[in-house]
Amino acid sequence: MEIEKIAEIEDATRASRKELFRLGTALLFIIAIVLFVGSLTEGVNNMLVIAAMIGGYMALNIGANDVANNVGPAVGSRALTLTGAILIAAVFEAAGALIAGGDVVSTIKSGIINPDMIANTDTFVWVMTAALLAGALWLNLATVMGAPVSTTHSIVGGVLGAGIAAGGLGIADWSKVSQIVASWLISPFMGGVIAAAFLYLIKRTIMYQDDRIAAAKHMVPILIGIMGWAFGTYLILKGLKKLVKVEFSTALILGLAIGLLVLLISKVTVRRATQKMGNTKQELDKLFVVPLIFAAALLSFAHGANDVANAVGPLAAISEAVNTGLIASEASIPIWVMAIGAVGIALGLALYGPKLIKTVGSEITELNQTRAYCIALSAAITVIVATHFGLPVSSTHIAVGAVFGVGFLREYIKTNYAAMVSEIEHHHQGADRIVVEAFLADFEAAGLAMKGHMLQELKKSRDSVELSKKERRALKKKYRHELVKRSALMKIVAAWVITVPVSGLLAAMLYFTIRGMMV
Repeated sequence: MEIEKIAEIEDATRASRKELFRLGTALLFIIAIVLFVGSLTEGVNNMLVIAAMIGGYMALNIGANDVANNVGPAVGSRALTLTGAILIAAVFEAAGALIAGGDVVSTIKSGIINPDMIANTDTFVWVMTAALLAGALWLNLATVMGAPVSTTHSIVGGVLGAGIAAGGLGIADWSKVSQIVASWLISPFMGGVIAAAFLYLIKRTIMYQDDRIAAAKHMVPILIGIMGWAFGTYLILKGLKKLVKVEFSTALILGLAIGLLVLLISKVTVRRATQKMGNTKQELDKLFVVPLIFAAALLSFAHGANDVANAVGPLAAISEAVNTGLIASEASIPIWVMAIGAVGIALGLALYGPKLIKTVGSEITELNQTRAYCIALSAAITVIVATHFGLPVSSTHIAVGAVFGVGFLREYIKTNYAAMVSEIEHHHQGADRIVVEAFLADFEAAGLAMKGHMLQELKKSRDSVELSKKERRALKKKYRHELVKRSALMKIVAAWVITVPVSGLLAAMLYFTIRGMMV
């Protein structure tokens, strides 16, 4: 009896033990940062130690929240296990940060405030510290709520709020701020439209064909080649931009060369893979598993190379100001600062990333490998298009918008199909049920062209029953399939809208608190 009670107690406390382990590991990381930075030089500036702690905390939260967008669809579609995705993302995020993160970073993210209007170096350090802590706190809160938000927008809001608190409204570049606000609409809309367009293309050219295997042999290598082109260009423009400067047109050409090579390789691998496959959608989904694994790795590498600046940029700016006494527009990134960002992002992902990975991968809409492929491809193409036109976009908003895009397209297709089935049954009113079910079975198995032909023939039949507009509307309403979780949509959109204002308000409050303590 005693053993049974002990087992019950252990079961009841398992969740709390896991949470304590996560918290303890994160605290050990922060303590290690304090000890390491404190040992760098004698008489190290206390403000630099505090900023390093906050930078590590920010990196943990970036790993917990932002990285989910890169691997969530692959996990949700079961192309990767959660453990495998975390390992791949952690390795490639850290590699991107350390290899391609660059050695110089802008001290004022996105140029949204004028550093010349900041009174002195001490004030600048307080502004950056407040901005960094505010961004990290908001990311932490968003992660707890299960809302994927933009890390860039969080730190931009922090810099804006602390900057205004220090220098007044005139310090802000409001045209830059308006561009960021515009990106709330641009990013998810572009991501959703592109992802839905590719999913519709796949359905029309492969999934709705009578001979899906033959269609897949022709189309899948082309689709994977397009993915190779997009990711080659994306990696050159974003992942390696701090190592080598490449013009947009050159990046497109190099990406095209990579895409053609991927196309040739895919022709061979797809032909071999389809020899043992059945003519089903579930079997053909498997053709996108390997491309999804590569996509998760490359997205993570590029994210580490770019977004590590959100964690270490303000820290590098504080380090520069403390060491030189100057407020510079750009600051060098010491290797120890970059290491804090890289390790923090990887650790945050491992400890707290699963929650957001599940949100993006499975809690918005159901994903399979085909849909996940469209989401990953949309993320790369949207960034490329936005880069060409100079549009400010958020990788988080793109990925989540793409998930919603494929979900709403599925809703539209399912609803239309249900309405067609209902119309068929209306046309067969009074007929033997066996005849109706046989027709529906043939309709289900038919390709897209045959389905259209069958419906046309049915409407020409003398026994057809004409439906009024009112009846058709009622049918659509009745057979509407809600495949996108509306509560998730509202929660995420609300979090996006308030990210900049909340992080800005937090930063202003923190700035005044820090100034009051230091003056």
